[in-house]
Amino acid sequence: MDFKDSLAELSRRISSTMEHAKTEEAVKTAFILPFLSKLGYDVFNPTEVIPELTADHGVKKGEKVDYAIKLDGKITILIECKQPGAPLETKHAGQLFRYFAVTDAKFGVLTDGIRYLFFSDLEKTNKMDERPFFEFNLADYSDNDLEELKKFTKPGFNFETILSTASNLKYMKALNLEVRKEFAGTPSEEIVKIFTSRVYDGRFTAQVKDQFTELLKRSFDNFLKESINSKLKTAFEPESAKGGSVSDIPSIDGDSDNDVDTTHEEVDAHRIIQAIAAELVDVDRIVMRDAKSYCAIIFDDNNRKPIARLHFNKKKLAFGVFVGKEEQKFDIEKLSEIYKHKTLILQSVQQYV
Repeated sequence: MDFKDSLAELSRRISSTMEHAKTEEAVKTAFILPFLSKLGYDVFNPTEVIPELTADHGVKKGEKVDYAIKLDGKITILIECKQPGAPLETKHAGQLFRYFAVTDAKFGVLTDGIRYLFFSDLEKTNKMDERPFFEFNLADYSDNDLEELKKFTKPGFNFETILSTASNLKYMKALNLEVRKEFAGTPSEEIVKIFTSRVYDGRFTAQVKDQFTELLKRSFDNFLKESINSKLKTAFEPESAKGGSVSDIPSIDGDSDNDVDTTHEEVDAHRIIQAIAAELVDVDRIVMRDAKSYCAIIFDDNNRKPIARLHFNKKKLAFGVFVGKEEQKFDIEKLSEIYKHKTLILQSVQQYV
């Protein structure tokens, strides 16, 4: 079993047993140790995976960090565990901060057995950063996340390789959050000031601030809509304008084109899913493959990367969304109701990005 399949198996097992892991000790045994084992570490070797490492720090005596991983004779990774659902924020990583300064460790991990937050000392040597540079979520991860996690496996561990991308990972994540805040909510005063100064020569009074805050919010909304419409311009052209017809849509392997009757409802549903996915990827990557029993919406024209299935017939409309290998089905009365499941569709697309 390769690394990807091994992690997927662990993810499914944790999902099915999560409600029974109520304590920190249960999380360690059922979630964290199996995770470290998947990374290639010998959890039964106390010289490699050290439980309850003690390292006195100043006036703090006898404190213990849950696990330490030793590579080439040096403490390299410190791990502090919390129970499922516990807050994973900097203020909850006190022991990691203290131990980081008095050991050879270059990486600190704060986890509840599902989310793993990776810290280092990118900003100041021997002082753990306030923000993690990487987060891996066993319940929701992409292929890119897997590639980053591979760098922390025992066979693939390379300190220089990790640090070469850690800084960009950290700040890209932070920038993505800031951009989402500005576009999804009310623009911050700092952003409003910057844009206002480029188009308005007067004083930035409270009244001007209120006026341009609303204008900028509407401008952001218009920009996003225009960007999506631009990407969908080709996708929404009539098939005849592109030199084809509805019947030219490729079928699932094993079904001949003569056996498949692609409906206009299926084409329109495909376009709706493309419109939703346009927030993450180019719409050309969201492909329709029709079959006799259902119409598949797949990623990169790859049957192994299903996004959705359209189960349309004369009696009812239904569609399913794939997150992982499970299909979640929904009955709908009209195609516009697909938009109600936007978040789930985006999660499905994200797993292949």
